[in-house]
Amino acid sequence: MSNHSIQQEVDERSNLTSSNKFEMLLFRLGKARADAQSELFGINVFKIREIVAMPEITAMSGTNPHMLGIVNLRGQIIPVIDLPAVIGCTPTSGLNIMLVTEFARTTQAFAVESVEDIVRLDWGQVLPAERGSSGAKVTSIARLDGDVNNSRLAQVLDVESILGEVMPSQDGEVDVASVGQVIKLKPGTMVLAADDSFVARSLIEQGLHAMGVPFIMTKSGQEAWTKLQTISDDAESKGQHITDRIAMVLTDLEMPEMDGFTLTRNIKQDPRFRNLPVIIHSSLSGSTNEDHVRSVGADGYVAKFQADELAAAIRGVLVRYEHR
Repeated sequence: MSNHSIQQEVDERSNLTSSNKFEMLLFRLGKARADAQSELFGINVFKIREIVAMPEITAMSGTNPHMLGIVNLRGQIIPVIDLPAVIGCTPTSGLNIMLVTEFARTTQAFAVESVEDIVRLDWGQVLPAERGSSGAKVTSIARLDGDVNNSRLAQVLDVESILGEVMPSQDGEVDVASVGQVIKLKPGTMVLAADDSFVARSLIEQGLHAMGVPFIMTKSGQEAWTKLQTISDDAESKGQHITDRIAMVLTDLEMPEMDGFTLTRNIKQDPRFRNLPVIIHSSLSGSTNEDHVRSVGADGYVAKFQADELAAAIRGVLVRYEHR
């Protein structure tokens, strides 16, 4: 591939975030039952560092039963999680592929049976999942062929929940002392938060409670956008401004129906909400995402899950807006 083609592909992927689109890697984990078919699962391509044939794994004693062990990949020791076992599937042909992921400042690998494809989707094709047989491990369902009958479906995994279960040291309880003094919002206001992950919402709630910050929690960008407009309409009917009700918006990036980039862009381009601060709180780290965060007008970017850094970001943004 020429340098021009590579740059074109990079530009195309970067531009996805300006149109509520993303790319998802599709893979299979095997069968949930002997008489069932092998279902498709998905993960955002931005989380994948590389895809490799399953190397030799060194087992470790005393670890979670869903932890296969560790691998030495070009000098880096990486833990490997048995993803079919976590989800409750049995591979037909074995664990053949390893997905190396960078997530929430950590590197880990997931063993899967096979990799199918990379598809480009609109977040509108992704709907929140009802709590079903996979429990909190699936955040949403992607309709791969769009809004048509009998569309192929893929289950989008909640990596936060999986890591919290298999590697619980990743996500311990929020240390109240680490967030510092209570954050005082303008009286009568609260934070509007959005995250599609059950575990992430729990951690955000713990963090905001520790900061003494009242909040409203939503499960998607679309839900947060609808809630914001409803609150604004009610405020206007009482002669108030949205900033008399909402102090700031805290949003994840990856969410069904509407992602955090689109939510932020909607807020910043709407005259009613232009002066409402937005902080993006995401496990999708890296300079590319931080550039996108700036381009859509967000006021801050915090990598999950450091409550002290989130508290510092909230304080910093509030101070900047107070002195405008």
